[in-house]
Amino acid sequence: MKALKYIIFVLLILIIGTSIYIAVQPNSYEVTRSRTINAPAAVIYNNVIDFKNWEAWSAWVEAHPETVITLADQTEGVGGSYTWKDNDGVGRMETLSTTANVSIEQKLQIDEYAPSQVNWMFEPIEDGKTKVSWQMLGEDLPFMLKAMAAFTGGFENMIGPDFERGLEKLDSLIVESMKVHEITINGITEYGGGFYLYKTTSARGDNISQMMGQQFGEIMQFAIPNGIQPSGMPFTIYLNDMNVQDGNVIMSNAIPVKEKIVMLANSNILCDYMPKTRSLKVTSKGNYTNLTEAWSAAMQHIADNNLQRSTMFPFEIYTNDPGAFPNPADWVTEIYIPLIEEN
Repeated sequence: MKALKYIIFVLLILIIGTSIYIAVQPNSYEVTRSRTINAPAAVIYNNVIDFKNWEAWSAWVEAHPETVITLADQTEGVGGSYTWKDNDGVGRMETLSTTANVSIEQKLQIDEYAPSQVNWMFEPIEDGKTKVSWQMLGEDLPFMLKAMAAFTGGFENMIGPDFERGLEKLDSLIVESMKVHEITINGITEYGGGFYLYKTTSARGDNISQMMGQQFGEIMQFAIPNGIQPSGMPFTIYLNDMNVQDGNVIMSNAIPVKEKIVMLANSNILCDYMPKTRSLKVTSKGNYTNLTEAWSAAMQHIADNNLQRSTMFPFEIYTNDPGAFPNPADWVTEIYIPLIEEN
């Protein structure tokens, strides 16, 4: 009997001691994890801001595939939300505020516990990379949550590894999404032609993008102060066969205009006219670095179908603005190779 009383006394002491230990634990927590992702901030932000994308990189869903996710009518931007249910209970996440491509503030509610704050920060760094920081903060923690944290090594150990795995999966998905490339042989069509401003230069395979940007910039610096408005998207005329990997390319970078422009005597920007032309059209959707592959496909199609090229130079049109489409996988380029007119 004495032994039983002693055991009960020891257990009572342990319970009281444990309760005191849990009670004196901090009433708040903060967990932050960061990862550098080789992608523009806008591409990563566009993924994170829409809860439809979260399941693909969620470490919790990966660990608990039985999780049932319910998307709200609105999943993107301020007011967007989703809920989930798993063996641990029911949760809800809602976006409260955003600064596009810079930060996101969200509220996390699990069962009846006090809500936690979730923050995302996107910091551009060198070479087009972005430092992504994912943070969770909570206050006024109830006894049970403090107990869970105390016996699992704290909130750092409870949440940190899942944040690290989530960022790792997000990194992989973002990088892969930027590599997507699609080539479509549209077939023979007629390009409408028209006047254009242009500037000619030579480039190498390793600096062609830089030279294009510089050329288009100089044309626009001439056009805007002189009240000349572009009438279409920029394009490049290749004055020799595409060979940007192995040697030089000579190109005229051009911007279409509505009418003939009489050029100033000291200007190195010229104006010319492209007539309507029968052409093979090939569309490349993806990073401009894939254009060599698209040109090869176009040339192979010409050879396979015994098409006859005309003496006009081939050209490519950049049909959307990369500034408005941060993911290179969304960039669309139309390639036109002029063909001899049919009799």
